[in-house]
Amino acid sequence: MEGVVVWFFQLWMFVVLFLIMLPAMFGLSLGVTGVYIQGLVHILEWATLRIQRGREQQSGVPDPLPNGIIERGGGSMQEGVGRLRGDGPPAGGLFSLSDALFFYQMGLESIVDDTVTQRFSSEELNSWNLLTRTNQNFRYISLRLTLFWGVGVFVRYGLLLPFRVTLAAIGLSWLVIGTVLVGLLPESSVKNWLSELVHLTCYRVCARGLSATILYHNKENHPQKGGICVANHTTPIDIVILANDGCYAMVGQVHGGLMGVLQRSMSRSCPHVWFERSEMKDRHTVANRLRAHVAARTKLPILIFPEGTCVNNTSVMMFKKGSFEIGGTIYPVAIKYDARFGDAFWNSSKYNMVSYLLRIMTSWAIVVNVWYLPPMERQEKEDAAQFANRVKSAIAQQGGLLDLDWDGGLKRGKVKDSFREEQQKQYSSIITATDQ
Repeated sequence: MEGVVVWFFQLWMFVVLFLIMLPAMFGLSLGVTGVYIQGLVHILEWATLRIQRGREQQSGVPDPLPNGIIERGGGSMQEGVGRLRGDGPPAGGLFSLSDALFFYQMGLESIVDDTVTQRFSSEELNSWNLLTRTNQNFRYISLRLTLFWGVGVFVRYGLLLPFRVTLAAIGLSWLVIGTVLVGLLPESSVKNWLSELVHLTCYRVCARGLSATILYHNKENHPQKGGICVANHTTPIDIVILANDGCYAMVGQVHGGLMGVLQRSMSRSCPHVWFERSEMKDRHTVANRLRAHVAARTKLPILIFPEGTCVNNTSVMMFKKGSFEIGGTIYPVAIKYDARFGDAFWNSSKYNMVSYLLRIMTSWAIVVNVWYLPPMERQEKEDAAQFANRVKSAIAQQGGLLDLDWDGGLKRGKVKDSFREEQQKQYSSIITATDQ
């Protein structure tokens, strides 16, 4: 029995070290993940056909959830008010009583199915991906489908999860040890090269641990040193996805615990920008430190997620303008995950980090497309907010995401007075123009 355990352990370490870690160090792929993804595609297509057949035979099988609960009228405020007024307001009047119905309708639509809070819940799928968390009781349609689901549970929890936990532990340990050792070297081009090698290797090992298939597009637009990389934000592993193709200087708040250990070790070998909580409240201090980093053209590009929170990868929400006041060249990046293989969105209000990582490591895989957009610079007579909106629109269009003007801070806070005042100004301009 002891010999069997030793043999199994040796086989396990051989697979981890020589078939996963070594190829990851050199950025190579043995093609195993690609074959695995293709097999998953065929299985999920078969499951979809079985569900459709079962829906025709069984009246109790639920239909796929719609993308929205209600159908919105759409159009601008002026168009909506105009439709209710018909031929126009009463002669000599600035206000028509029917105008109130427009705001009443908009209010009810927001209560029933608003466009903000649904961005902080998992994206609904049109078909089941054989994960219990998205099943809607589909696994009970037929015995064959139920057996496939059961085999999937064993594969994900019995085989994939131990492999992924092992690789994650190795990758993070490598990061801490490697960056600490590199940090002991004097400043030189050799130190910078070794630091980038350690970071790349660690992130690639972690990506292998997630069975990640990453497709990079337009690599000629890859962020350059001295620039600022901005991207839409879905999950903390966005960093792992982007850093597989090049190193970045991270920006964030100083943490304690394991995260603090990682931050301190990483800072020994690479000029990451970490802030104390008191400094984060001082926008000028933050901006000055970032501006000084960008001014040094030899430093790695800064990676920033201007939304400030994770969104479910169906839309892009308002970009904070602070990142666009620093100056320098902006390198937009669009990230789009394929939800069929697993839900990458981190709902921090519902799951803590450990629970979220468990969900990710027990998903089928992470399949993601990354588009590097052409670099953008602030134009004359364009303020930081306008520049941020222009970059956001470009990212949304490239990634096939909805372009929303709402602040992601509404996830936990109240609507700002400025939003309400903007609606009041729009209506005021309508009734003023009508009177003229």
